Amino acid sequence: MNANAIRLRSGTLDSLRGLTLFSMIAYHLCWDLVYLRGLPWAWYNGFWAYIWQQSICCTFILLSGYCWQMGRHPLRRGLMSFCGGILVSLATALVTPEEPIRFGVLTFLGTAALLTVPLRPLLARIPPRLGLVLSFSLFLLARDVNHGYLGFAWVPLLRLPRGWYTNLATAGLGFPAPAFASSDYFSLLPWLFLFWTGFYLYRLRPEIPALPDIRLPGLSVISRHSLLLYLLHQPVLYAALVLLPTIL
Repeated sequence: MNANAIRLRSGTLDSLRGLTLFSMIAYHLCWDLVYLRGLPWAWYNGFWAYIWQQSICCTFILLSGYCWQMGRHPLRRGLMSFCGGILVSLATALVTPEEPIRFGVLTFLGTAALLTVPLRPLLARIPPRLGLVLSFSLFLLARDVNHGYLGFAWVPLLRLPRGWYTNLATAGLGFPAPAFASSDYFSLLPWLFLFWTGFYLYRLRPEIPALPDIRLPGLSVISRHSLLLYLLHQPVLYAALVLLPTIL
């Protein structure tokens, strides 16, 4: 890892990821209040809450693709994220079976990181600018593949065969069966293309003007423990919401 990468990771990048983690925790607190405590909050099911949720997941995935090349052990980090995702899926199946998490964001990030390990030589052959444009364009094109079509901005261009949407395995790829349900769902398609957008963005860093080195100590600490915080924040929030009425 070169000095510039280290400086960026410890500064602006960590602060941005920490801010996104903080936003995610706030979003999940709202989710718990609405779906576990029954808070009647129409705004949370509306457009702006959806934009909030999408800003969190898109930032996470883009930054994860960017950071993939910054560490020395991408295979190990991918396995840790994947195993963390499996743990979350098992926990929700036991604790909240009515709101299970299947193919959640951690499972996706681990899978994307693991797939990029053998594909890196092939991805590296593509010029960074072309790779960036192709990856982001494919992400936009496949944005609604979960809903049965390819298109841009919710405009269907090509309906996909219904036979592709059959079981749990196809759901992991991006083709969920009609009965599939998950309260946190990030399939390989379209999100792998956004991950690779971050991958190529990192490879373009020598051509991109340096960002100001913004260091926010609290957010940097959160960023460096992102996996642990992701695994613990929901159990802590859930316990707090269960115990708080009793204490009060």
